Amino acid sequence: MRRNGQVLVFDADDTLWENNVLFERVIADFLDWLEHPTLDKYQLRAVLDDIQKANAVAHGYGTQMLLRSLADCVERLRHRPATADESDAIRRLAAVLTDQQVELIPGVAETLAALGDRHELLMLTKGDPDEQRRKIDASRLAHRFRAIEIVREKDDETYRTFLKAHALTPAACWMIGNSPKSDILPARRAGMNAVFIPNDHTWALEHGELDPGDERVLRLRSFRKLQDHF
Repeated sequence: MRRNGQVLVFDADDTLWENNVLFERVIADFLDWLEHPTLDKYQLRAVLDDIQKANAVAHGYGTQMLLRSLADCVERLRHRPATADESDAIRRLAAVLTDQQVELIPGVAETLAALGDRHELLMLTKGDPDEQRRKIDASRLAHRFRAIEIVREKDDETYRTFLKAHALTPAACWMIGNSPKSDILPARRAGMNAVFIPNDHTWALEHGELDPGDERVLRLRSFRKLQDHF
């Protein structure tokens, strides 16, 4: 049963296009390169995750945060700052993240085209503004959205501010994304409905527990399934 005349607010990274899978490939290559006399890759990854968690709070998200975190990881494990050669190696490992190409998730382009005929579409994404704009431009999807906002963090206050800025009624709005932490839980606390579309490559720091009894959270297996409900 389709809902008519709704406001659909879309996350971008790992909802409209693949993102974290690229970061995971860079991290895997980094851990192979890094090596350590006593720590295995799982232990090294735990160190890096801890560093990324702190850097995300202090410096936001995106490629530059990852580069900083990789260098900080070298410094923590080797008890000295990364050398010039090490810094160059890290930049080479992460070069794929500055590629102008984006890989749309299957079904995104045609689904947005169909939904735009029946609903109002907006985008709310977090990260480095320049990096996010580059990905939005490369996706060729910007024309599908009435408004696009790039924010530093997506917490409860972000959603309340977003709703007020666009004069939206929360009960008629749906936040659509892959992240329980950033997309679903804060949107629900702001009074919005939500659609959870899991992505196998969602960053571990974006995980969270959803209430299985919350009837205002729609869970879908794929992006294309949005057309069955909206």
